[in-house]
Amino acid sequence: MIKIAIIEDELPAQRLLKETLQEINFDTKVIGCLNSIKSAVEWFQNNPHPDIVLLDIQLSDGLSFEIFKQAKVESAIIFTTAYDEYAIQAFKVNSIDYLLKPVEKDELKTAFEKYHNYNKQFIQKQNSNMDFSELASLIKGKKIEYRKRFLIHSNESFFHLPVEDIALFYSMQGITFAVTFEKREYPVNFSLENLKDHLQPDNFFKINRQFIVNIEAIKRVHSYFNGKLKLEIKLLLEEDIIVGKDKAASFKRWLDR
Repeated sequence: MIKIAIIEDELPAQRLLKETLQEINFDTKVIGCLNSIKSAVEWFQNNPHPDIVLLDIQLSDGLSFEIFKQAKVESAIIFTTAYDEYAIQAFKVNSIDYLLKPVEKDELKTAFEKYHNYNKQFIQKQNSNMDFSELASLIKGKKIEYRKRFLIHSNESFFHLPVEDIALFYSMQGITFAVTFEKREYPVNFSLENLKDHLQPDNFFKINRQFIVNIEAIKRVHSYFNGKLKLEIKLLLEEDIIVGKDKAASFKRWLDR
């Protein structure tokens, strides 16, 4: 059994992590849920350390890196937060993994698989060598910025397309297209997977490998067979947009924020 501690100051995010842990194919047990630096330090000083800590970076009383300065943490660390693509690389160097919120089932499962490839001695050494100054510098004074528009090339001219005008993105034969609410389609120079990190997560959800949908484009959601969901959107498409069973729960939570 893998023992888990969750350090997260938002109760909905705590619940989401617990639910996602239940969905992955690992025998896990949450032995602690903390919501601040102070409570986490006290907990680590007085309790056996878990195998893995799911750690949000920005807590109500400061950056969670302070925990490591005040307590010797022997657990593997998986950061769970939202930040830019450049910071992700630094966090991955200093932890088992870095997962963008909302944490998806497949990504959490992959992080746990990585955990099995490390031994405890390596994890303790990694924690002691963690570069707090580099990580903190990526966070302090910086604000997450998502795309506001895309540069679109059309024949021999170009123009900007505001993100709020885009109803959905879809991928076909390796090309990603933006579809506006006015039913116009334009190619954009991003893969669908890379594009996900550039869009405001409150407004856009990556449904599957083919579609990212704007919440304003969704008219209704219908139950589908085998626990799947079918989207009814404001555009008429030849292909149905289906939310798989593995993403159905997180999609509903996204709608209910």
